[in-house]
Amino acid sequence: MAKKDNHKLLTEGPVSKAILSMALPAVISMLVTSIYSIISTFYVGRISTQATAAVGVSFSAMSVIQAIAFLFGQGSGNYISRELGARNRKSSGEMAVYALVLSMLAGIVIGLAGIIFLRPLSVLLGSTPTILPDTMSYLFYVLAATPFIMGAIVLNNQMRFEGNAAYAMWGIISGALLNVVLAPILIFVFGMGISGAGIATLAGQAFSFFVLLLMHRKADGVRLDLRNFSWSGKYFNEILAGGTPSLTRQGLASISVALMNNAAGVYGDGAIAGMSIVGRLAFIFLAVTIGLGHGFQPLCGFSYGAGLYDRVRKGFMFVLKLGTALMLICAAAGFIFSEALVGFFRNDPEVIAVGSAALRWQMGTLALVPFVMYTNMTLQTTRHPWEANIMAMSRNGLFFIPAILILPLLLGLQGVEMAQAVADVLSAVLAAIVITRFFKKLPS
Repeated sequence: MAKKDNHKLLTEGPVSKAILSMALPAVISMLVTSIYSIISTFYVGRISTQATAAVGVSFSAMSVIQAIAFLFGQGSGNYISRELGARNRKSSGEMAVYALVLSMLAGIVIGLAGIIFLRPLSVLLGSTPTILPDTMSYLFYVLAATPFIMGAIVLNNQMRFEGNAAYAMWGIISGALLNVVLAPILIFVFGMGISGAGIATLAGQAFSFFVLLLMHRKADGVRLDLRNFSWSGKYFNEILAGGTPSLTRQGLASISVALMNNAAGVYGDGAIAGMSIVGRLAFIFLAVTIGLGHGFQPLCGFSYGAGLYDRVRKGFMFVLKLGTALMLICAAAGFIFSEALVGFFRNDPEVIAVGSAALRWQMGTLALVPFVMYTNMTLQTTRHPWEANIMAMSRNGLFFIPAILILPLLLGLQGVEMAQAVADVLSAVLAAIVITRFFKKLPS
């Protein structure tokens, strides 16, 4: 793979070319991860409705793990991109190793604590008595994989922000492919059921981490040298400034999933399974949007660090127009084929009824999500932590939590199904206010 001058591309090259060259590997990574999610859910769906619901419940624990990992990954990555834009490679390298070491130590502590309190944790996440055994079986292996999940997320984010998304892509793809191959063998051939799915997840995450380490050595980025590690308060503060919006966003996502599971659980396991499938489908649709945003972030960070503020504006408008257009197409497809999409995962009338209704609601507001996401990414990458945290709270917390608590009381099951769509509309209004103020204050 030929090495390129990332600084020149991201600060001088055509905006569209720079973003798309960074976005393409990120989009591929997101799509592969989404396809892996589809196939994994399909395999688990062949076991039972309870197994499908158990994976959905466990997903909120995965969100917490990812939230903390993104704190370190996005926090260090945002800092690294600005420093590389200003051509400060030494501090970039020191930050890279600092964030990786701290994240993996945190992963070990979190994984062990979760395994020790596995049963109460499973109940807290929304498991019903019928789902609990499957939840505990699957969640055990997710928690065992925590250090690898966190290390892989940190390495992936750092490489993306350095402009080396193509190398990062191979680490993500390799782990997902291993998981896809192992899962059916362990679930069906060896008859391990939901535990087989958990073991495949553990193996895939560990493999992904080690491949990412190898790719980091090959990429023309900052060096990961343990001799550069030190307990620096400066770097920890930068991680908090750049990473807390990701922690907020992902952490609230896990809380929102748990609240969703509890709200849906009133209407049975089929309702939990249906909402779980919709969550997976929404992530699949948004994979391209997120990938485009990941392509924009290195350009945003390098340009902001180099003082090229007009380039930040141009990049934001380019990615917003493209992301919105793509989501309009996806929304139309998702709305028309809602029943077929949900039924692909679980051919259960109750699951399809709940899932298809919720999916149509979310498709109605899908085109607003890129605006919310790219506003959040811009503020986070340019080190505006307060505004970024407010935006990070909006979609999964500030507006969603009141919606999921109030709407079911007023509208019953329909309130559960429409809660995310209501939160998306209100988040878009907030984004319009916040990003307008940001660009007005940004120097010309």
